[in-house]
Amino acid sequence: MNETARDERTRSERETVAGIGLALAAIAMAGMAVPLRQGVDDPAVQVGLVCSLLAVAVFAGRRYDWLERRYSLVGALASFAVVALAGFALNQGITATVSLAGVTLPSVFVAFITGGVAIGIAVAEYGEITLTDLGQQLTLTTQLSAVAVVAWLMAAFVGVLFIQFGRGIWGDLSGNQLRIANQIGFAVATGGIAVGYVYATGRDWSFFDLRRPTLREIGWIAGGIVLIFLANIAISYLFTSSGVEGAEHTATQDVAQNPQLLYVVIPASILIVGPFEELFYRNVVQKSMYDVFSPVGALLVSSVIFAGVHYVAYALSGAAFGAVLASLAVVFGLSLVLGTVYLRTGNLFVPAIIHGLYNAIVFASVVL
Repeated sequence: MNETARDERTRSERETVAGIGLALAAIAMAGMAVPLRQGVDDPAVQVGLVCSLLAVAVFAGRRYDWLERRYSLVGALASFAVVALAGFALNQGITATVSLAGVTLPSVFVAFITGGVAIGIAVAEYGEITLTDLGQQLTLTTQLSAVAVVAWLMAAFVGVLFIQFGRGIWGDLSGNQLRIANQIGFAVATGGIAVGYVYATGRDWSFFDLRRPTLREIGWIAGGIVLIFLANIAISYLFTSSGVEGAEHTATQDVAQNPQLLYVVIPASILIVGPFEELFYRNVVQKSMYDVFSPVGALLVSSVIFAGVHYVAYALSGAAFGAVLASLAVVFGLSLVLGTVYLRTGNLFVPAIIHGLYNAIVFASVVL
């Protein structure tokens, strides 16, 4: 293949990427239009529809080469606005169901999802990612998402095994003993899946970024703890001022009902949850994505996976779907802080300590 033909193929693939974004933005636009057609008079939906129209216009302009590449960032911002406004509408109970081919779909949620994917497509299009590159990114994201789900399922399964083992030896277990068994199961399963994935992909122990923190990295730990709490406060204030309701993590509910669990969850947060979640989501998921994503892209996509896996922990609290979605947005924001710290230091111990201490302080604040 000569250089001219290669350039033409690359251009064609990039036009296809913009076309995919156009299709996603159009679906998001339809999703935001449905509640208006059904008589829902809400500013979030109205503005969301306008933003989706803007995203459609930008993607169309890029697809047919009417707009310069820099306008792709406008499409990304417009799509982000659609996601934020659709999320707000869902939190307020606006779903606007629609039936397609006998399947009932919440159109606003469809807009939320397609708008989110459109953000990634717009950023990829700005970075002149080809269709081949996009396929590699999608494949790796799907693979790592599946591994994350398997790790979560295995953690629950191994936790049950440890509980049954404990009952076989000691009989009935107390609440603290049940929690200890679950935490041990989580550590064994998550650590095992993380190590197994690394070796299955042809890497070895050197892939894990484990070393004693330097004085500079200790400074990152201190600053990271402050930053993660400031981020939490800022997001919470934004939600409170806009009337957005969140959901509680089931572990937080358990501690509120039984303060004795603090004797387990605080040390477990520092010694198990923080280290092993960071081992998996930062050192395995985020770092593995560096192969096909930019560092920032890997940070964003791995944080989406991290937030998504926490869905069940908030959904089981009994909160409405919109409230769960708001809490996952908080988890996503906190993951961005942890991922950024890991990206800047390249030392797993730094985000692991921040994560563990953050969780421990949150649990302690429940009963103080």
